[in-house]
Amino acid sequence: MAKARRLKPAEIEEVFRRFRALEPEPLGELNSVNPFTFLVAVVLSAQATDLGVNRATGPLFEVAETPEKMAALGEESLTRYIKTIGLFRAKAKNVIALSKTLIEKHRSQVPNNREALEALPGVGRKTANVVLNNVFGEPTIAVDTHLFRLGNRLGLAPGTSPLEVEKGLLKVIPETYLRHAHHWLILHGRYICKARKPECWRCPIADLCQFKPKTPAAA
Repeated sequence: MAKARRLKPAEIEEVFRRFRALEPEPLGELNSVNPFTFLVAVVLSAQATDLGVNRATGPLFEVAETPEKMAALGEESLTRYIKTIGLFRAKAKNVIALSKTLIEKHRSQVPNNREALEALPGVGRKTANVVLNNVFGEPTIAVDTHLFRLGNRLGLAPGTSPLEVEKGLLKVIPETYLRHAHHWLILHGRYICKARKPECWRCPIADLCQFKPKTPAAA
């Protein structure tokens, strides 16, 4: 992916000023009832849509909303709830294992530090960042395909790897916007700055974006 010109600090400030003006308190789209179910939902969301995860976890969280209940459910029963989600067997194994780990090592509580989160089965850096941001309010950036694309396409933080883009975003986004930056960017990438046909004609930051072949409005 070719690197765009990096936006200047004043331009980056303006990007997030507009995002905040449009959506002061952006929310994620995964449903949950507590920190544990949020963690499970994020683990299940890898290579899956939030909508698809929500369809499966609605019934699941009615019967297993704690690590104890999830562990008691067991892998085989869990797969019946999440079989519509991609990689459901591997995810079921991880969810049961992480539930047992939370019981044994964390008094059934979701830990609030990166090292402990990343030590849980099925939890990597991106998942840890999402949990730290959503559950504990930390100013983390979880770089998924949307944020990786936007970091490069917009010129916010061009990079060749998710970690490079993450570090770049953390460095250039003004502190006042960091708490919600992850959500603003993922929603922008999901609904406006799409991978194949970005809807540039209705983009609130089109004049600042470094993406050159702007998509015109449909006739």
